[in-house]
Amino acid sequence: MEKSNKFLKVTGVLMIISGAIALVAAVFLLIFGAILEMGALHNPGIGVNRAVGLLEAGIGLAVFAAIVQFIAGVVGVKNANKPEKATVCIVFGALTTCCYLAYQVIDFIGGGLHNYFDVISVLLGLIVPALYMVGAIQNKIKD
Repeated sequence: MEKSNKFLKVTGVLMIISGAIALVAAVFLLIFGAILEMGALHNPGIGVNRAVGLLEAGIGLAVFAAIVQFIAGVVGVKNANKPEKATVCIVFGALTTCCYLAYQVIDFIGGGLHNYFDVISVLLGLIVPALYMVGAIQNKIKD
C-alpha cells in the first residue's frame, strides 16, 4: 500500500466540510427562491421574471456545485493513497473550480449582494479547490 498523501487528505476534508455547508446554504436558497417565485407569480413583470430566472439558475448551480464539492472531498480522502486515481481528483477539483466561477458570473450578472465583482471573495473561494488540485497533482507525480 502506498503512503497516503496528507495534503490531498486534508484538503479533501476541507472540501467535504465546505461542500456540506454549501449544501445546507443551497437548501435555504431553494426555500428562499420558492418564496420569491410565489411572489413573482402574483406580481408579474419583465424585471421580476429576469430576477427569478437568474435566481433559479444560481440556485441550481449552487446545489450542483455543493454536491460536486462534497463528492470531490470524499474522492480525495478515499484516494489519497492511490496515485493512479489522481486524475479523477484533478478532474473533480477543476469541476469544482468551474462551478464556483460560473456561480460568481451569475451572481455578478444578477447584481449580487454588493452589485460589484468581489475579487477577494472569488480568490478566497478558489483557495481550497486550488490546494486540493495541488495535492492531487502531487499524488499523480508519485505514480
